[in-house]
Amino acid sequence: MNKQDIISILNDFSYSRSEYWVIAGSAMVLYGIREQTHDIDMGCTSKMADILESDGYPYSLTESGNRKFKIGDNIEVFEKWIKDTIDIVDNIPVISIKGLVLMKQELGRDKDKKDIALIKEYLGTKIELVEI
Repeated sequence: MNKQDIISILNDFSYSRSEYWVIAGSAMVLYGIREQTHDIDMGCTSKMADILESDGYPYSLTESGNRKFKIGDNIEVFEKWIKDTIDIVDNIPVISIKGLVLMKQELGRDKDKKDIALIKEYLGTKIELVEI
């Protein structure tokens, strides 16, 4: 899914934007670091996790003991998964780029290392544009 697909899905998402933030590949798409992602990953507050649980969404527990929800085919929600701060991109709460890098470093998979390289390239391009 591309940036417009993500925005469209989140515009129809019936939960408060003050209770969640977009992370991982979907955050990279919203920032314009990459063009596509397979799904929307997000973090949420415990309050929203309680609401998701009461709304009947199935969940499993992560290694840290927080809940991980699957909402439909496109959305995974991780309770209290946040690094750094939240920025607003196109009216959507998104993990900061620094937080995104911290998450990717923590995961440490090959695809995360490739994503970190893309983020560095993106930041280098933005810095060059600012300096001109």
